[in-house]
Amino acid sequence: MPRFVSLIKASSARPFLTGSRFYSSPASATLKERLVQLIPEKQAEIKQIKAEHGSKPLGTVTVDMVYGGMRGIKGLIWEGSVLDPEEGIRFRGLSIPECQAKLPAAEGGSEPLPESLFWLLVTGEVPTPEQVRVLSKDWASRSAIPKFVEDLIDSLPKTLHPMSQFSIAVTALQHDSKFAQAYQKGMPKTQYWDYTFEDSMDVIAKLPSVAGRIYQNVFKNGKVPNINPDADYGHNLAHVLGFSENKDFVELMRLYLTIHTDHEGGNVSAHTTHLVGSALSDPYLSLAAGLNGLAGPLHGLANQEVLRWTLKLRDAVGVNASDETIKDYIWSTLKSGQVVPGFGHAVLRKTDPRYSCQREFALKHLPSDPMFQLVSKLYNIVPGILTEHGKTKNPWPNVDAHSGVLLQHYGLVEQDFYTVLFGVSRAIGVLSQLIWDRALGMPLERPKSLSTQDILKIVKK
Repeated sequence: MPRFVSLIKASSARPFLTGSRFYSSPASATLKERLVQLIPEKQAEIKQIKAEHGSKPLGTVTVDMVYGGMRGIKGLIWEGSVLDPEEGIRFRGLSIPECQAKLPAAEGGSEPLPESLFWLLVTGEVPTPEQVRVLSKDWASRSAIPKFVEDLIDSLPKTLHPMSQFSIAVTALQHDSKFAQAYQKGMPKTQYWDYTFEDSMDVIAKLPSVAGRIYQNVFKNGKVPNINPDADYGHNLAHVLGFSENKDFVELMRLYLTIHTDHEGGNVSAHTTHLVGSALSDPYLSLAAGLNGLAGPLHGLANQEVLRWTLKLRDAVGVNASDETIKDYIWSTLKSGQVVPGFGHAVLRKTDPRYSCQREFALKHLPSDPMFQLVSKLYNIVPGILTEHGKTKNPWPNVDAHSGVLLQHYGLVEQDFYTVLFGVSRAIGVLSQLIWDRALGMPLERPKSLSTQDILKIVKK
């Protein structure tokens, strides 16, 4: 039995806090030790909620929801983040500006470290700088990938999309899954979370090595720098990509990895990871499934679609085009039946806060970049046109409107790789929830489906 499991009953920590309340994490605890304290309290909280409120409805399912991709149906528990249509994303109750202000940053840096957000997502608490340093070293110590996985990645054709290579590599890493091995030996359910935690820590730690190898093989000379055992996660990702000498790019990686981690549980990559995990598939297989969902053009692939459209706009009208010329181009896009990528969101009804923080980064570090200035013009022009067009519920920019332009500025111009970066970040969010899924004993997910004839019978009644 893992030693941490035996500590659960001995816990005397304060009650677990949710919503907008947050506390600094106890300075002496490691992440796993803190989880040991929190899990029984959260289990008791859920038990009480179900006992007192289990029969109460959360909303009404309409026929439009059923035919509209289950849009808006309240049917998932997701602890890490909640997305409000007007306010935007909150990570365990903290907005993005609050995360930037409260979460530990690297020495000399200003953006939150991804490790600190992972701690927040897992515990609901703000970690101390020392706890984040320990977590950074832990991830760096787990970062090596097996030789057969290196050989597998090296054997893949350069023409295979980097996201396909990423998914293949994560699936192959499942060879060393601690959860799968323990399950085969017959572990009790009380230990599910422990092995899920270990697998999640391992796979998150290895993703920069995997991503760096794919990037160097496909776009560079195939030589992959070693992970620095004393560096943080964002720095090491920049390092394996070959950009760690630029401190501003390293800061961009920290910001990028932080804001792309989590966007509540209903998006494709999050829901897919949760769904596959509910079958007790280990974190490697669950994450690989989520990555395959992220690779879709309507989800994570959108960032490269936005950049390609913006580059086409630039080539057609130039970076110094007048507002009227840009308006004409946008109207021609809409009248041809195409959308303006980078604007609108399935849930949000305001400018995406993830866009706003990237814009602030650009204003600070690259205000004169021609592509950033073009994106700024679009920010001022497109919402009005989309409002006049009348077919877009949310005319404001989303996270994808900015990320590609920032990466281009620093020389990471390979658009097919952008979704891999998104995947590295999204793993932090979806796996933090998967740990809680197993800790809380979440069951196999099995919603009821209906045929069109069933729908007609129900509405006629």
